[in-house]
Amino acid sequence: MVRGSMTKEEVLIEALPYISTYEGKTFVVKYGGAAMSEDSLKRTFAQDVTLLKKIGIRLIIVHGGGKEITAMLDRLGVATRFVDGQRYTDQESLAVVEMVLAGKINKEIVSLINEVDGGAIGLSGIDGGLLEADHVDREKLGAVGNVRTVRSDLLRGMLDRNWMPVIATLGVTPSGEHLNINADYAAAAIAAALDAEKLVYISDVPGVIKDGTLVPTLTESEAEELIAAGVITDGMIPKIQTAFKTVGAGVRKVHMIDGRVPHSLLLEIFTSEGIGTQFIRATTQEEA
Repeated sequence: MVRGSMTKEEVLIEALPYISTYEGKTFVVKYGGAAMSEDSLKRTFAQDVTLLKKIGIRLIIVHGGGKEITAMLDRLGVATRFVDGQRYTDQESLAVVEMVLAGKINKEIVSLINEVDGGAIGLSGIDGGLLEADHVDREKLGAVGNVRTVRSDLLRGMLDRNWMPVIATLGVTPSGEHLNINADYAAAAIAAALDAEKLVYISDVPGVIKDGTLVPTLTESEAEELIAAGVITDGMIPKIQTAFKTVGAGVRKVHMIDGRVPHSLLLEIFTSEGIGTQFIRATTQEEA
């Protein structure tokens, strides 16, 4: 873990080489967990991504909003059910998903970033056909999709004009149907389409834990050993499989960090020890 005793001067000095290395590179950040629900963490997140943008990193923020969607469905008396960990989405619940994701949550994130001069622009995967999607299983899950293609040209155009896209994970089929997309999978597809330097997952998970200790770096073969040993289990398995699929698609590194720690994004990016787990190709030796 990052040393708690580091002075501000030490942090800044350690950050210097990373700042020059990452200038002009593209990072995709999947934003979720407590960092999306606690006011103080929302504001530190907005500050962190704005700082990254100000030093020349091209940032795309991808978000879901499961807890707020469930709360709104409950408030409206619409039943919620999950199948294999994914929300069953009929047309009634899809309307609520669109309202909460593309309306309330997206605009709040954009507003907080723009309050600190971050230059954020909000959109959903429906806008401009940004995320073209196919049904995962219409009968089993309803209007739930997987990303088929990403309009990377639209995103690159926004980045070139110094915007920070903030994307609500809805998609559209070739025939025009709207679909709800898992934010983890959408972020991975966007990162791969843009040949991103990094994909960072911010959630309530600190990373991979073995024998009570955080594992700072994992290759795919090492992760497979931990899965076989029962160290990595349950819902962590598909997350890690997605991480390595993304690395295999050309994204240099995938990071999993705990958003409950203030400024966790900066600590992971700009310190040698980091604060979470990074997933890398076996030939990648750096630990930034």
